[in-house]
Amino acid sequence: MDVQEFAEILRIEAEAIELVRSRLDAVSISAALDSILRCRGKVIVTGVGKSGIIADKIAQTLTSTGTMSVYVHPSDALHGGLGVVAEDDVVIALSNSGETEELLALLPALKRRGSALIAIVGNMDSTLARSADVVLDAAVSEEACPLNLAPTASTTVALAIGDALAMTLMKARGLTPEDFAANHPAGRLGKRLTLRVADLMHQSPNVEADTTWLEVVRAISDHALGAVNVVSKDGKLVGIVTDGDLRRAIERSGDKGLVGLKASDMMTASPITAAPEMLAFDALKVMEDRPSQISVLPVVDYGNSCVGLIRLHDIVKAGL
Repeated sequence: MDVQEFAEILRIEAEAIELVRSRLDAVSISAALDSILRCRGKVIVTGVGKSGIIADKIAQTLTSTGTMSVYVHPSDALHGGLGVVAEDDVVIALSNSGETEELLALLPALKRRGSALIAIVGNMDSTLARSADVVLDAAVSEEACPLNLAPTASTTVALAIGDALAMTLMKARGLTPEDFAANHPAGRLGKRLTLRVADLMHQSPNVEADTTWLEVVRAISDHALGAVNVVSKDGKLVGIVTDGDLRRAIERSGDKGLVGLKASDMMTASPITAAPEMLAFDALKVMEDRPSQISVLPVVDYGNSCVGLIRLHDIVKAGL
């Protein structure tokens, strides 16, 4: 295998992006950004073949970063899919040649709808370029393909332009990490910014302070959470007994035995707690960012009533 050839392909694609950057048309870029920012509808992104795949990715990136967008295949649009395009929409059309038949066939219908048209095109003297309201020059001097045939550098440049549009719009809209997370609830960032302790906690496994050691052991076994909360008669948290607390109590008892040992003798009093509305990721940091890690937290409300127990295992399992 030719490693040099591999590196050369990367060079060609990187230089293609740099070439586009060096000939930036500030007027056209500003017009494209302004058109999308002022759009009262949605952004329709379209293209055929490899350009269609890139168009789909651009649409998804726009949507996830605060600009509502959908991908529509030109052929589907010509056979009924055009119904998704409205007068207030902006259409972004991708074509390296600018002469893609399916796209050109779609142009009259788009004009009748009055939708603004932005072209990302590799041929500035093409039919698509001449028909567009705004043209973004995506021309490349060569493809990375050894035969100079397969769309490679051209699709990379088109994708980079789409990313640049999306990220610039994202900043202009003032999208926050919380906004981004709301669009990515299943991703790690989304979970860290949206998943609450209440979403992961277990119902509070409670014992009272005068509960015998054997009943504490049974409660820990029954709930299988590795700990029980110690509460007062009115349900207020006074401590926690973990597996570790139990072992240490047995060690301290030594030859004296366990007779008379109560939950209050074994518990960690006034333990660190979490609130139900606390971010689960913040609870994870509370457990880990300390000299000695802890694996469970009692969950209490504002009145210190014990409402649950959350484990490190539950947070890690959730993908945080």
